[in-house]
Amino acid sequence: MIDVKNDLINDLGLEEGFMTPALEKLLESNSKYLKDLRINLKNVLTSEYLSEKETALIALAVAVNNQNKPLESSFSNLAKEKGATVDEIGETVACASLLSSNNIFYRFRHFVGKEKYNTLPARIKMSIMVNPILGKEFFELTSLAVSAVNGCEACVAAHEQSVLQHGSSEERVLDAIRLAAIVTSLGKVIN
Repeated sequence: MIDVKNDLINDLGLEEGFMTPALEKLLESNSKYLKDLRINLKNVLTSEYLSEKETALIALAVAVNNQNKPLESSFSNLAKEKGATVDEIGETVACASLLSSNNIFYRFRHFVGKEKYNTLPARIKMSIMVNPILGKEFFELTSLAVSAVNGCEACVAAHEQSVLQHGSSEERVLDAIRLAAIVTSLGKVIN
């Protein structure tokens, strides 16, 4: 399993010898999960419905959302390698940050279920959503992935509907969600 761990670290562009307590536990127990995790990561970074740049940017948004510095660095570098500009990377980080506040706010409204809260203004500035650099469909897709990670049912439903209204496909949506799930699980081991 040490070779699988080293390959995973190399895939992520992390320093040779990178180790976390969770990785150490998987190695000590000779866990086959490490191999599954590497395969899952390779699978989600190669999509029929998302470009390599898009997968790197969505992975970056999830890593930023999850406050995972090693993965944030890894996916930021990957996004640059796949052609993302400084502005596109910045917008991805901004999207993750904005969705963190939106997901808390709208999840609260949904959980409480009081009509009064739904009639009061959100008062959360969201100007980056109006004319995103990467386009409305991709911004909404990234927002959907982050919202799914954060467990905001109302946000997930709204962003999924918006993504489809902007001409996307359900296959593209599912690939983005699968990617968010795997990056989140990877973050439990690489942190």
